[in-house]
Amino acid sequence: MGLIEEAMKWVTREKARVDRIACAWLIRKFIDTKAEFLYVPKETVMDVAKEEGATPFDAPGAELHHYEENGQEFVSFDALIKKYELKDAALFELAKIVRVADGGSGSEVEAAGLEAAATGFRLLAKDD
Repeated sequence: MGLIEEAMKWVTREKARVDRIACAWLIRKFIDTKAEFLYVPKETVMDVAKEEGATPFDAPGAELHHYEENGQEFVSFDALIKKYELKDAALFELAKIVRVADGGSGSEVEAAGLEAAATGFRLLAKDD
């Protein structure tokens, strides 16, 4: 699958944290270089997606959300990698870091740095 030729709208919950920030980066870098992001209240994500023709992610009811497979928890970053059939080994390693930074268990020490950077972005930005 990979890179989308035509710009799409993507919608997720406002007040982005680690997984949503990582997802937006992944989308722009590997899936849709012209992506337009909408950050809305959690309870409106699916309605806005329908109204705007946007692809929802990291929100309850969205296809691109946290999931479990073979007893292991995965985050929305993983869901994007899987759906768009991204094969870069570095992305698989980054996904492990995102999982731990997003509250999962694991030994990826880089997760603390990613979480700190994502929190910093959130505190510095006036909005998403």
